[in-house]
Amino acid sequence: MEDSYENIRRLMLAINKIDGSYYFFARKLGVKENTLALLYALDDGKPHSQKQICEDWLIPKTTVNTVVKELQEAGYITLLLEDNTREKKILLTDSGKSYTEELLKKVYAAEQEALNRTLQDFPAAFINAFEYFSKCLCEEFEKQVMIMMEERN
Repeated sequence: MEDSYENIRRLMLAINKIDGSYYFFARKLGVKENTLALLYALDDGKPHSQKQICEDWLIPKTTVNTVVKELQEAGYITLLLEDNTREKKILLTDSGKSYTEELLKKVYAAEQEALNRTLQDFPAAFINAFEYFSKCLCEEFEKQVMIMMEERN
């Protein structure tokens, strides 16, 4: 059990260091961390709803709404009303694409170099394993929440 506990602590510390690295790098780039995350999400070229970004990137709805308004006012994004729904899709404008490309250039370079260095020592399967751990952890937390809710009733 102790090895398991220590391994989980190591994983959590690594995750926190990754999160912190993005936070500090965003600050050095002159943007808020959540602005960087939203632009990162939109940089795949696909339209995304605010709800989808909240769920995928775990950013609070009010924060996404605030960042969307700021980016819209700056002319970097546009909102498109979806057919048969009230949900609007967010897309980068041409100036938003240019801004995002310039902003994320150094982020992508750092990520790529870190991945290249990692793959020199570890197989690419570590990515699948990490995704699987993330999925399992989310499922287990959901189970624990359900148990807590049942215990309260």
